[in-house]
This record gives sequence, C-alpha cells and structure tokens, in this order.
Amino acid sequence: MSGQIATDRVRALDMMRAGRFDLAAPLLVSVLARTPPDAETLRLCGIALLRGGDPLRALPYLARARRLDARDGGAALWHGLALQAADRPSEAVEAFTAAARLQPQDPGPPLHLSRALFALNRLPAALEAAERAVAAAPSLPEARHALLLARVRLAEDAKAPGGTIADLATALGDCCLRMDRVRDARAAFSYALSLRPDDPDAGTGLALAEHLSGEPAAALERLRTVVRDRSDLAAPRLWLSSLTGQDGDWSAALALLDGRLPANQADRAWWMVRRASALLALGRTAEARELLFPVEASGPGGLAADWQRLLLRRREGNAVPTRMLREIAQAAADRNAAPLDDRINIHFGLASIHHAAARHDEAFAHWRSGHALMRDAQPFSRDTHAALLRAAMASAPRSGSDPSRVHDTGPDSGQNAVFIVGLPRTGTTLTEHILSAHRDIHGAGERMAVRDALRRLSGTAATEDALIRAASLGENELAEARADFLRDLHALAPDARLVLDKMPDNLLLLGVVARLLPGARVIFCTRDLRDVGFSIFRHRFLGHHPYAHDLSDLGWFMARAEELLRHWLQTLPLRMTVIDHSDWVERFDETLIRTLDFLDLPFDESCRRFHEQERDSRTASRDQIRRPINADGIGRWKTYAGALEPMIRELSPR
Repeated sequence: MSGQIATDRVRALDMMRAGRFDLAAPLLVSVLARTPPDAETLRLCGIALLRGGDPLRALPYLARARRLDARDGGAALWHGLALQAADRPSEAVEAFTAAARLQPQDPGPPLHLSRALFALNRLPAALEAAERAVAAAPSLPEARHALLLARVRLAEDAKAPGGTIADLATALGDCCLRMDRVRDARAAFSYALSLRPDDPDAGTGLALAEHLSGEPAAALERLRTVVRDRSDLAAPRLWLSSLTGQDGDWSAALALLDGRLPANQADRAWWMVRRASALLALGRTAEARELLFPVEASGPGGLAADWQRLLLRRREGNAVPTRMLREIAQAAADRNAAPLDDRINIHFGLASIHHAAARHDEAFAHWRSGHALMRDAQPFSRDTHAALLRAAMASAPRSGSDPSRVHDTGPDSGQNAVFIVGLPRTGTTLTEHILSAHRDIHGAGERMAVRDALRRLSGTAATEDALIRAASLGENELAEARADFLRDLHALAPDARLVLDKMPDNLLLLGVVARLLPGARVIFCTRDLRDVGFSIFRHRFLGHHPYAHDLSDLGWFMARAEELLRHWLQTLPLRMTVIDHSDWVERFDETLIRTLDFLDLPFDESCRRFHEQERDSRTASRDQIRRPINADGIGRWKTYAGALEPMIRELSPR
C-alpha cells in the first residue's frame, strides 16, 4: 500500500471516529479504486456508506468483504444491518445467524437477529434470539427491549390476561426510557394504561414521557393523581418533586419529600438527592450538604448527586476543578448513569458553567448534547409546520374585510383583550411585566384561552385541520365562543381595563383572534433573530419546542415566524404595534409612552419600576424581569457566530 493510500485510509478512519461518514465513504471508495481490495477496507467502506444513510451502495462492499473473509463475524453483522436497512429482512436473518455463530459471546448478532425475525413475524424465534442476547449482556437495554417486544406480541397472540400484557408493556416502556426512546416509551405506557388505567408504574412512566415530550402541565397533573392514589410509592413522589422544582416551585418540591425516608436503598438515595436539589435551589446549602455527601457516586443517584455537589461548590463560592467538570460530562454521556431528564439538565447546566467561564467550545458542545437528547421526544417536520402556517393565514377574516377599516371597538368585541406575541426570547415576558405594573392593566401570563376556544369551535387542537375549520365558522358560532371567552377574561380581573395574554404561540392563531375578538389589540415583540436563536438554543424549555433541537431547523422556523408577522401586519383588521427588544433598552420612556398611547392609557410611573413587582414568572425570563432594563442580551450571538452558522444561513435578511 503506497504512502498516499495509507494516509487516505487513516484520514477516513479519523473521519469515521468523528462521525463524518459522508466524508469518509468517498475517501475509502477512492482507496479501493487504487489498490487491490482487502476485506477490512471493504468492510469499513460499507460501514461508512451505511452509517451515512446509503445502505444500497453499502451492500456490495459488505457482501464482498464477507466473501474475502468468511470468518469475519463483524462483516457478517454489518452486512445484515445493511440488508435490514434495505428492507430485506429474510436475507438479514441469514447474515445475523452467521455472525452469531462466528461471535457467540457478542450480544449484537442475536439482538439484531431477533429484530429481523420480529419484522418477519417469526415471534418464537425472535424471542429465542432475544433471550440469547440478554444472556450475553443482561444489562443491555436493547437486548431487554427485543425480549419484551417479542413477549408482548406473543402474549397478545395468546390472548393472555390484560394484567399480564400491561405488566409487559410497562416493562417495555421502562426499557425504552432507558434507551432514550421517549416516543416508544410513551406508546408502551399508554398501551399499559389502556389495559389497566390505575397502574401507578405506567402512570409515572407516561408522565415522564409527557414531560420530555414538552407537556409539563399534563405530566404534573398525572403525577399528582398517582401520588394522591398511591401515597405509599416513592418513585412517583420523587419524580413529582423533581418536575415541580423544574416548573419553578421549589418550596412545593421540598414539601413533597417531607416525612420518613423510603425503606428501599435506591429510593432512599434518590430521595436524598431530590431533597438536596430543592434545598440548594432555596439557598439552604448546609442542609443540602448533609444529604448529598453520604450518596455514593457509583450507586443509585450517583451522577445526580455529583452534579448537586458541583452546584453546592459554586453556591458556596468555591472553584470547580476542571477534572470534576470533565468527569461529570463523561458520565452524562452514558445513558446508564442517570435518567434522561437528569442528563439533559446536566448538559444545559454544564454549558452555562463553561459559557460563564468563556470556554465557548465546551459550552456549545453541551448545548448540542442537551438538544440531541431531546430530539427523539420532540421531532420537527418543516413540511408539517409549513402546512400549519398556510392554514393559519387562511383562518383570518376573508378578503372582504378591509384591513384599513375602522376597528371594531364595541363592548362585545374584546377591546379589553391585549395579546403579546412573538418568538420565545423576544421580550414577551419583559413587555408584559412592564405593562402589568400599570394600575389599569392585569397581566394574565401565558393563557391557553385562544387554543381552548379553537378546540371547542373545531373539535380538535390547534392543528392544520382546526385552523381550516376555523376559516369556515359562521357568526353565530363565533358569537357564542366570543361571549364565553370574554366572560372568562373579565373574571380574571373584574376591575382591570385591559387584560394581557402573553402566550407567544398565539402568533400562529391571530387569524382566529381577528374573527373571534375583532376589537382586540396585538403587540408584536421582535428582536435580532440571531440573538433570539442563540438564546433559544442555550435554554432548556420545558414546553414543546421541537424546532429548537437542530440549528438549521431553528433558523428556518424563526424565518417563517418573521414572515408570518409581516403577513399579519399587512392583512389583519386588528389594532397592532411592534416593539423591538432594543426599543426597551435604548428608548425606554419613549417606548413606554408610545405603547400606553396605543393602549389608550395614561402614563403610570409604576411601569418604570416594573422590576420591583412581586409577580411570579416561570418562564426562562424570570431573572431578567427582576432587574432594571439592561443590554446584556444584545449581540451575544457574535461570540458563537461560527457555531451558529447553520442557523444564521436559514434566516431571512433583516
């Protein structure tokens, strides 16, 4: 092998280790074209093509590698994987069988054999192969997953009792969570609950899947129900405490863990970690320290305890050794080290620590890792969202409505409703907080009222079908929904002249708002999209933000949101104004006066002292609204301009 060929082969291997299979594959193809083929290079080339998403091109390389070295179990395994990816399960069975014979101690071949047999509905054989995989690697979640999947299907075919299948489905859901496959876990837990509605384990598992999928309110309500019905169980209470704290109520999180420690050793360790977490969030460091240090790093809750110990060091003003950061980062990359939710939080926490220390590469790597862990639970489709945007535009009043007409300000038109909308991190919370300091304004926070009204009118959630249905609603239907909406709005603050609804997602539903409440007013919050995108990417949102987990998708989503804003400004027959975040920073008094004039309200000095309000906020902006206006967030994206390039490339010109 010549020097250049050897160099190219080494470069290709380095690219594969870095996950750049798209670059490694053509280099290996070039190597094979310049030298007599050997089994190892053929196998590597096939693997690179397969991992790069091209199983059909990978197949001949892997088949030839097997022919050149019939004793290479790895080549047989990868050949089987390529056949499986090419939807040829019968041939994959042969390759996996050969690999299992050549590598009898390796759990991989029987695991993949089980999957191929399952795809062919050869369930007893799939079960037997899965049992061999579990025997070879008892702690491997994938092997247990294959085993449980076969058992569930066999139990269904045998018409086993519902309780038996529910137990298997719950175990399958737990296994899926251990594999970070949240959507599969959710399906398994939902199935178990359909068979046994009061199953506390399935209920707890489904709540975790809902939380990870971006439905924190549903998760909390489900866990509260489980804890109420089964107060003797530790796991649901522990998770309810954790999720309650993440929702911003650490006092309630701590109260959930009052009383006796659980008897089970693993539950006891987690109880100490969760209670210490709440104590630390509440500033009670001495009590947190007493609980944390008995928890062994290698035992249950060990990684979570290490993370809280790190936070304790920072809270006490002590430097955190680089070694400690590195060890926790390595552990967070291991899905067996802690539940998915904890690992996500640790990655975002490590990113914040590195960002504060100006270690920008490390910070961005952890933001990427955190989002990568969330992507399975919250997939994003550009086509689906584009269709939703088209339906949203069609839901507005028809072309017969003149946007320049005199706005409807009748008593039943919704003239006391003000909607603050915009992308997350554009200043919606700040704007609401400033305005709600006014004596005549009530800030109602992020309400689901418009979505609920749409659901009642259309029979479904805020989907494409619901918006299409909204476009065909008659005045009689709208009048009834309008009366219900205004009654509920008035009940929030009977003495207020205006009620603010700052649900950012209402940007999508302004066509419905224009039909339902023609007298309403809208404040659009905007900001440099590069700062918006960076701010979104560096936060873990508990809600449903699937676009946030890929930088390219994030840029595309923000560009479409800005296009929708411009469309509404040109077409909607509503009173509307735009506030850019920089307006508050650079021209606060002028912006305040302009906004209050838009709302037909007199000046109120209290709005200048908005940060002195004792109002609760559970958004990502809760720290900012407790400080005077500052320019801290302007231009932050520049530090990470190179890493943000996939996002910036998708943005519309500003």
